[in-house]
Amino acid sequence: IQSLATGHHPAAIARRLSELTANYATLIADALMKLGEPRSAHAWYATATIAADDSGDSLIRAQVRAQTAMLPYYYGHLTEAVRLAREAQMLTRGRICSAAALAAAAEARALARLGQAAESEAALRRCQEVFDQLAEPDEEIAFRFTERRLLLYLSGTLTYLGATRRAGDVQATALLRYRDSDGIDPVLIRLDQAICLASDGKLDDGCQLAAATLNSMAPQHRTGIVLTRTADLIAVLPESYQHSRSVRSLKESLALPPGS
Repeated sequence: IQSLATGHHPAAIARRLSELTANYATLIADALMKLGEPRSAHAWYATATIAADDSGDSLIRAQVRAQTAMLPYYYGHLTEAVRLAREAQMLTRGRICSAAALAAAAEARALARLGQAAESEAALRRCQEVFDQLAEPDEEIAFRFTERRLLLYLSGTLTYLGATRRAGDVQATALLRYRDSDGIDPVLIRLDQAICLASDGKLDDGCQLAAATLNSMAPQHRTGIVLTRTADLIAVLPESYQHSRSVRSLKESLALPPGS
């Protein structure tokens, strides 16, 4: 694609090449982010953004920005995640599409972690309204906003809103939907469950669930995002509990090399 894109082509072909570049660069960036390579992921997301802008297609521009919002969310730059998500929603111009649903979900999740509960709930409602109107088949195709993806975002959002009962219902449904998946998403949902347990005062249970989740994972899934989310759990535990046996055991699991 890169060699083709550097040549001179009619406008329609040039736009299509830009669209393909944006999509492939986004997929590469997503993979690098999940592997715990944020700097490389950032570079590929930047490439995707440039290509999407060159395409002139507002929905592709929105999709790339909504996908890119995952990187600052998982690696601690929450206000940037909100900015990207809102920019993506502006680009969709009120159209009902996966990009609009994903962008609203990304905004809701980041705002929840920032403690902006009312704004997070509003974004969550927008996401649900768009999702309920999506005419796209609910299949796992690259950038489609499926029910499983919705449940993943709901789990994270409700966990950080402190709505542990609602989160628990979502997480139970999500894990049923993901029962045939060995990817990273069900792992992140279980870590959300662990945070909910800790938030409800069940500190040992939360730590034990997180440790069991880490220790049961396939080597290729013990990546940077998983370790970062586990560290998030430890960070919400009370200071007085930080030296408990459960936390020590969890930290030992966290320190193990992938697949150990």
